[in-house]
Amino acid sequence: MGKTGEEWGFPADRLWQVAEALAQAARGPTLAQFRQHGLGIENKAGVAAFDPVTEADRAAERAMRDLLAVERPDDGILGEEYGAQAGTSGLTWVLDPIDGTRAYMSGTPTWGVLIALSDRDGPRIGIIDQPYTAERFMGGAGRARLDGPHGSLPLATRRVAGLSEATVFTTFPEIGTAAERAGFEAVARACRLTRFGMDCYAYGLLAAGQIDLVIEAGLQPYDICAPIAVIEAAGGIVTDWQGGPAHGGGRVLAAGGPEVHAAALEILRKVPA
Repeated sequence: MGKTGEEWGFPADRLWQVAEALAQAARGPTLAQFRQHGLGIENKAGVAAFDPVTEADRAAERAMRDLLAVERPDDGILGEEYGAQAGTSGLTWVLDPIDGTRAYMSGTPTWGVLIALSDRDGPRIGIIDQPYTAERFMGGAGRARLDGPHGSLPLATRRVAGLSEATVFTTFPEIGTAAERAGFEAVARACRLTRFGMDCYAYGLLAAGQIDLVIEAGLQPYDICAPIAVIEAAGGIVTDWQGGPAHGGGRVLAAGGPEVHAAALEILRKVPA
């Protein structure tokens, strides 16, 4: 399941201490403004589209960057709001302070804080943290665990025989381009249940064995690195729509097991680039 902390030159326990401290640092700024009236919202896309950002996004990322400056000053950082910062260690913290800003501004608790630690081969540990429900999905470097209201529980994906038994999630019904949407709809028609709008929380549900597939398009690395680490540690599979690595973003297929992954991939591979 990839490298341990010891192979990077520091203990896995220490690695996880930093990762969890980052998640904790982001909880304050995100919770302070969630479901509050007067939430300031800017549109990063201008008039072309709607790509919202709030001060909570920025404050949470600043809090995490400030902590890394003290705890891991030699590591690189890639964050949604403040971009890339080069490091010298060969490790990069990949941060999305609020994945699901549309959900956040709408008051729904399906957004989350995404934190991953990656090397040149991809993410090695990841956290999907939902501050409002106090759920923290963690995976990598010997850990596959959910801490939340029911205590600490192991994460494990579930296995279904094929698409006819599967539940599939995506964030937007209008996923990607027309061709990408048609590909998703072809998979969805073969599945037992389709649900929309869960943002990063869907990946946590997949890792916890509640659902079977998440299909997305148009992702950035900070959208998917943490979910990859969590899902793979729980026994799942995350690839692009051609079966290759997905940590660079783009088109993503996450599955609980090899059978359902193979069945969905057979359909999605046919979608034109």
